[in-house]
Amino acid sequence: MENLSHQEKVMSFKEWALTIFIASLPLIGLIMVLVWAFDSNTNIHKKNWAKGNLLIMVLGFVLAFFFLFVFGGMALLAGLANN
Repeated sequence: MENLSHQEKVMSFKEWALTIFIASLPLIGLIMVLVWAFDSNTNIHKKNWAKGNLLIMVLGFVLAFFFLFVFGGMALLAGLANN
């Protein structure tokens, strides 16, 4: 069997459980996901997971603000039309 570096080894169940637990913490989780996504010493599987997680977070924020402005604007215009 070939010798894999720490960055290439498959992560165990315990490592994934700890990773997901830390990522779920409110502010610390966001900071750690950023560190895992862009640190050169992070396991490649965790790095790819963190990048995907960041992409989903950004898309969620963009969609939330889009709907906030669209529906908030509609509610504001409806309120002005009633006056």
